[in-house]
Amino acid sequence: MSEKFIIEGKKKLEGEIEVMGSKNAAGALVSAVLLTKEECILNNLPLVKDILNLIDILKEMGVEVKWLSERKVKFKAGDKVDPEKLNFEKFGKARTSVLLIGGLLTRFKEFKVSRPGGDRIGVRPISAHLKALKELGVDVKEEGNFYYFKRDNLVGKEIVLSEFSVTATEVLMMASALAKGETVIKIAAAEPHVQDLGKMLCEMGCVVEGLGTHCLKIKGQKELKGVEHSVIPDPIEAGTFIVLSALTEGRVLVKNVDCSHLDLFLAKLEEIGVQFKKREKEIEVFTSHNLKPVKIQALPYPGFPTDLLPLVVPLLTQSHGKSLIHDPLYENRLNYVQELKKMGADVEIVDPHRAFVLGKTNLKGVNIESWDIRAGASLVIAGLIAEGKTVLSEVEQIDRGYEKIEQRLKKLGSSIKREK
Repeated sequence: MSEKFIIEGKKKLEGEIEVMGSKNAAGALVSAVLLTKEECILNNLPLVKDILNLIDILKEMGVEVKWLSERKVKFKAGDKVDPEKLNFEKFGKARTSVLLIGGLLTRFKEFKVSRPGGDRIGVRPISAHLKALKELGVDVKEEGNFYYFKRDNLVGKEIVLSEFSVTATEVLMMASALAKGETVIKIAAAEPHVQDLGKMLCEMGCVVEGLGTHCLKIKGQKELKGVEHSVIPDPIEAGTFIVLSALTEGRVLVKNVDCSHLDLFLAKLEEIGVQFKKREKEIEVFTSHNLKPVKIQALPYPGFPTDLLPLVVPLLTQSHGKSLIHDPLYENRLNYVQELKKMGADVEIVDPHRAFVLGKTNLKGVNIESWDIRAGASLVIAGLIAEGKTVLSEVEQIDRGYEKIEQRLKKLGSSIKREK
């Protein structure tokens, strides 16, 4: 049975909240342990469903997994790893699973995977991944609900991705790390979590040039060594807490933040009128009034993150005037807007990618549903500022990307509880 959050809005939030490790970074780093038979230790892992599911998949395939502490895990992908033991049901639960393909290709000449699952934000094919891997010398066939991979030798070459796909870039980076020769990836994603994977690959003995740019050069190695690496703080979680802190009466210190990962996001918040102070690895956020409308378009890094666009919409409902949001990436990303409209938000959907948000409007608590991770977080924010009681169902979607969010928000003074 689906769980739900019961939220009583209009509570004053004060105190400190710490940002956990990046879910998006952790998915690639956990997958990268397949690239070596030596031990790898990952620190600062977020205990969210998508990452725990990925660890379970590796464990069932024969990877030795040992929890050294609450967020520190030792992996050893030795000779017992068997792709025949891949759990297709678990693989199909999250988009993150597609990241395993890169590591599996370096270990096995043939294997199959099921279709990856994930958020209901629109068609998210892995065609960019498959096209790039074919150029590396991989034979890929799609039959029913499965993808079949077969290869002889992985040979590096220049590859131009068909889009700025984060997971396609990461899969290709991992496969190229043990390919023969040099691979050049053009139109590569440059997000902080892509850079984090690149840093881990370098620590393992690979040579990766161009991190943070849209052109990567990877010099393949015969083998890689084990490594100990810490996951970067989650910029999306940081952004979530910054927005909700600005909308609730009080003062909140958001800790463990890498502000350099949020340059354009923070610039847009300043334009809106959000009051905050940046400090080393933390941001102090104050209640913000007299908010202004803006235009925001989601773009590949260093542009405005698509995952943060839904989080800003509750903020724009409290701005004075007409804002425009545009997400060219996913055609169903705006589904959550219908839930906000049930709460009284004045939002006009122009097309599947654009919407006008008119403010200021008073939100009221109603029964609503979480469509995906970020939409769910957006609706939690809306519930915190709404009058009365909000009942948010399908919160398992939120659990995939936010660790015990209701418990952490309670410590700030919010009224939010989980019920079945």
